[in-house]
Amino acid sequence: MSFENNYVECLVASKGSPLTKILSYVSLILAVIFFLSSILTVLGIAGLILCVIAGVGYYFLSMNSNIEFEYQYCEKEITVDKILNKSRRKNVGKFEVEHIEVMAPRNSHHLDEYRNKTLKTVDYSGRDYSRQPDPTYMFIYDGKERIIFEPTQEFVAAVKSVAPRKVFTD
Repeated sequence: MSFENNYVECLVASKGSPLTKILSYVSLILAVIFFLSSILTVLGIAGLILCVIAGVGYYFLSMNSNIEFEYQYCEKEITVDKILNKSRRKNVGKFEVEHIEVMAPRNSHHLDEYRNKTLKTVDYSGRDYSRQPDPTYMFIYDGKERIIFEPTQEFVAAVKSVAPRKVFTD
């Protein structure tokens, strides 16, 4: 059975950073305070301007606190999309399977030789590292990047079918 033309996708909800959530609530509270102070003419027009700035800050912070990652494998290529607030999609990465050096569970001994190397690390996982067994995988791309993500077993099997010497499931 050939998986070469197979299409597999999976969606992973990512935990937002606690700092992002706290900052979004702070900016919302500031927006309300500035709005009320502009109504009471303590700050006047400056209060409205500060209210708008805090409101825009809240909007962007709340968008970044609800993130999902969608992984797609098709035609020997892994594509990662970032979905903000279940409404906006942005492609954040394309990876050719032939440029992957090794792909294994995040704590696998197959990745030991890359642990102390200085590589750019990109985390496309759900960021919930307390789950057991740990569902996160890591792959080394072109010797320059360390990519962390949470594929399904079907996704891993599809990639392994075209690169059996590079993909490990330990």
